[in-house]
Parts: sequence; C-alpha cells; structure tokens
Amino acid sequence: MTLTVPTRKPPTTAEPVFSVSGLWKVFGPKPERVPADPELSALAPAELRSRTGCTAAVRDVSFDVRKGEVFVVMGLSGSGKSTLVRCLTRLIEPTAGTIAIDGEDVRAMDRARLRELRRHRAAMVFQHFGLLPHRTVLDNVAYGLEIQGVGRSERRERAAEFVAKVGLAGMEKRRPGQLSGGQRQRVGLARALVVDPEVLLFDEPFSALDPLIRRDMQDEVARLHREEGRTMVFITHDLSEALKLGDRIALMRDGRVVQLGTPEEIVGAPADDYVREFVRDVPREQVLTCRTAMRPACAEDAAHGPALRPEATVAEAIEAVARAGAPARVMDQGRCLGVIDHDRLLGVVAGVTPEAPAGTAPAATAVGDAPAPAGTSTAPAMTAGDAPTPAAGTRTAGNAPAPAPAAESAPATRETAPGEHRPAPGGHRPAPGEHRPAPGERRPASEAPAGGTREAV
Repeated sequence: MTLTVPTRKPPTTAEPVFSVSGLWKVFGPKPERVPADPELSALAPAELRSRTGCTAAVRDVSFDVRKGEVFVVMGLSGSGKSTLVRCLTRLIEPTAGTIAIDGEDVRAMDRARLRELRRHRAAMVFQHFGLLPHRTVLDNVAYGLEIQGVGRSERRERAAEFVAKVGLAGMEKRRPGQLSGGQRQRVGLARALVVDPEVLLFDEPFSALDPLIRRDMQDEVARLHREEGRTMVFITHDLSEALKLGDRIALMRDGRVVQLGTPEEIVGAPADDYVREFVRDVPREQVLTCRTAMRPACAEDAAHGPALRPEATVAEAIEAVARAGAPARVMDQGRCLGVIDHDRLLGVVAGVTPEAPAGTAPAATAVGDAPAPAGTSTAPAMTAGDAPTPAAGTRTAGNAPAPAPAAESAPATRETAPGEHRPAPGGHRPAPGEHRPAPGERRPASEAPAGGTREAV
C-alpha cells in the first residue's frame, strides 16, 4: 500500500460548523424508547433486535466539525456512517440527540429553514451521481442554481466555470450517458460546488469507480480543498482514502464511534483491537511524523545533521538520514526539538520504540531550553506509536528475547571449564587438589560442607 498523506493543518479554535451530541437513529417500532432506556441502549445489536425489533444504526455519537477541515467518517458496511451523514441535514430524521450548524439547531428547523439549509449551506455528493439523464453536463451542473431561482444566463455562466474547475472543459454539451464513471462523478462534484455551500457532504462518492479513476478523484478533492479551504464531511470505507484526505477521522463500528483522532493518532495509537486490525497493513512511515518518532537530543546532536520539520513524515526522514548518513534534526523556528536516527526509524517501521541513548535531554525540553526543576522526572514522554519497553524474556519485532535485568550487587561470574564441576547454588566448591566425588558417590561426613548441608547428587 502506498499512501500520499498531505501535511496537516494545525487545529483551529474557531466555532465548529457542525456540532453533534448524543445522536441516535433507531429503525423499528417505537424507536424513541431505545435511547431513553439505559438497559435497552446498552444491548448488543443482535440482542436489541431480538428483544425490541429495533436496529440502532447510529448510537450515541458526538463530534464537532471545524471550519475548513476535512472530517472523515470511516467504517465497514453496516457501521452506520451513511445514516449518520444523512442525519446531519435531516434527509433521515434522527431519533434523539442534537445537531447544530453554526450554532443553529437543525432538529428545530421548520421546512423552509431546512430547504434553505440544503440549497445554500450544505451540498451532498452521492455515490451514484444522481445526474438527470436528459440534461447536458452544463445544465446538470446548473440545476442547483436553477432551484435557487438564479437566472438562466447567470447560472450557465457560473456552471461553465465549475465545469472547467473539475477538468471537464469542452464536455459541456455531452449527456451523462456519454461520460465515463469518473467524468459523471466530476459533474456531481461541480454541481455541489456551484451553489457555494458552506459544507460539502460526500457519501462514499468514489466507491463505484475503478482504482485509477478513484485516485484521480481523490486528488481532485484534495486540490479543491487546498484552493478553496471548504469544510468537508467525507464518508468512506477505504482506509487509504481516509488517511489521504482526512484532517481527522471518526472510525465507526455497530453505530458507535470507537476512535476519533488525526490519522497519526489512529495509526500510532489504536484505541482497541478492532482499530488495530483496521490499520495493521498501513505503512506507518507514511503516516507518522517526525514529532512522534524523534528522540531527545543532546548538545552534540543539535549541531549537525539535516534539518526536518516536525510535521514531515518518517518516510521523508528515512530519505534524509539515508542521504546524509547521519541522524536528522527536528527543527522548529531555529530550535532543535529532537533527533531521528537509524534506530528510531527502524522502530517506527517495526512498530516498536528503542530506548534513547543515555545522557540525552528529556523529550519535553528542546535543546537550549531551561532544565527541568529539581526532583522532576526527566524520562521522555511516551508519544503516539511508542511501545513500552519489553519485559524480560519477551521477543520484540525482529529482535532476540530481552535479557532479564541483573541484580545490582551480583558478583562477576566466569565460564566453567570443560569437565569442571559446577556446584549447586549455595553449594560447596572443591578446593584445588581436593577429591571430587563421582556421580552417585556420597561425600564422606568429614568432607561435608560447613553447616551440615549435603551436596546435591
């Protein structure tokens, strides 16, 4: 698997565009009783169906979508992700919980406000295109503007602009039947963009496309997001697509969000075995960053080696270290935050974290910072993707079993020469020239060790 993970934007502190709290969608008889009853809401899906005849497609989901981010909802078929995105604009009516867009309660909107939300503030791109077969590409793209009441000349002019923006210039007069699957999906994308929505909602838009066309469309969405900075909610079952496009990812299972975080957090610190299995085959070096992989730096480290940004991927660090033949420095505004060497790079790829060399500065303190107060711990903080030091006798990826720690005051030992008798622990060691009993022979009482103990046979 090869991923192209873009540099992530720093999180914004602005008010969320969408805010979802305690959202439920239950299908079946008397669905409102399920979220209201703690006993029913705690049942497993199969038991809930057996006892009530209801299916909880979305279970107590909460999240915020920040302005300008790509928020990805990912999960397998039946996990509830498509139901969730349809609840955001009430294409499916939620059973319980709250949904707000720019602070306005979506569940409290009347029909007029709801139409305004769907026409102007949030636009949906569907999996199966939804194009009108009797209309041309240009008229399909202009359809949303027509619904808004925009004049024919103006809407066709704006539609032509977005047809060109998605790479379909020269195809304005074609009909959907004359286009490939990827071209039809570009028409659907242009139709959503032309109305200038605040939020774009994508419901598995590329799942029906061939792999190469799907990759082209992913690149197109990434490009449009870079150019316009539009807020997007993207639904997918494809992990590589989620990692490529998402600033944050919510991973769903059986209607619940089992983990929400950045791609680096999802891959580097899976919340449970389900998430761990999901990300098992992901090339970690293409997702984890230098900030996660670096070790503390000493003064000597900070003076030499190639410089990398904290947001650079480990794959970039591998190339830099290989070219320079020396550890790379992680630099931020002229300060050395840490160092990445061969051991750290191998540790990221293998999924283990080697110990930092003795005498290095603590991870939380960059070189040149003030030392930690007396009495405070100087051990480096564990970051996402770090693994604890293996216990004695355990085996790590590609390594021999870890040796057991030696006692601090244990005396030095020597190898036993061939044929030399080794006494039992605490037993008598014969002096030079002293008679050594043969196997099975008892030692005479006069030669018994001090304390009256008898040598083991």
